Amino acid sequence: MKDIRIVFMGTPDFAVPALCKLAEAFSVMLVVTQPDRRRGRGQTPSPTPVKKIAEELMLPVSQPTRLRDGVLAAHLSGLAPDLVITAAYGRLLPAEILAVPKIASLNIHASLLPRYRGAAPIHRAVINGDSVSGVTIMYMDTGMDTGDILLQQSVPIGPDSTTGELHDILAALGSDMIVQAVRDVMSGKAARVKQDDTMASTALPLRPGEEEIDWSVDAAGIHNLVRGMNPWPGAYTLFNEKRLKIWGGRAEDASPAPCGRILEAGDEGILVAAGKGAYRIGKLQPPGKRVMSASEYLCGNILQPGETLGRRDCDGGP
Repeated sequence: MKDIRIVFMGTPDFAVPALCKLAEAFSVMLVVTQPDRRRGRGQTPSPTPVKKIAEELMLPVSQPTRLRDGVLAAHLSGLAPDLVITAAYGRLLPAEILAVPKIASLNIHASLLPRYRGAAPIHRAVINGDSVSGVTIMYMDTGMDTGDILLQQSVPIGPDSTTGELHDILAALGSDMIVQAVRDVMSGKAARVKQDDTMASTALPLRPGEEEIDWSVDAAGIHNLVRGMNPWPGAYTLFNEKRLKIWGGRAEDASPAPCGRILEAGDEGILVAAGKGAYRIGKLQPPGKRVMSASEYLCGNILQPGETLGRRDCDGGP
């Protein structure tokens, strides 16, 4: 099926497996990705993950700064693609680009639409403590993930799964699903199911400071936040006005105590009172140091029961 002509649009790691699978099965005429960003102390321009893999695959790459000036639409029209396929490209496509392909414009979205339309569906699923997620292949329109559904497949989210782990599972699943979707569309067998807008929810981008642990919430919510912020941006709490990043632990039952109060500190970790129950920190990262177990941290740092983590005390609840 190498005669099927595809323009692929994607930017982060999530889109890489899909590009690889599509390039293997079909003819990818062009890869469109976000412009290089300056990163690090030297502010050196850094290519997107999709650009890196596209260059390895020797595929042509375009990095437009504008989508609505007609330049990209004209470029794509000249390629006469059968399909435009996006995966976490990072910007809404205008109607003139969606109208370019002969057959359809498709998108790979990391949620079970209409749940979690928007920019951060994987983070939100884990932070909210969902037990299931999935991938939707949809026909694109000019809305934010509002198009008709072509394929959908669910996967379980384990109680200790992190955003990073779920990301990798969904990226791999999406790469397989988009290949099947292309075959279904080109053979005329593809489904087309309208979304139920009454069931829609939005996965808003992470807000600055959202990764800070609020010890007044219940321990299960803290556990979900920690795994939801792993590997980026990393949940943290304050101790002596310095940030401690928290990378792992578990929620436990505990008698009511002031929120943020350290109840235990030893080989089993650091047990901290929450609004309901307590959270046992198992893995953390001090400023400028590597990730370590809580017991390793305690070998070089004195942290006593009765001390407080976070910005404030509060009365513990039942």
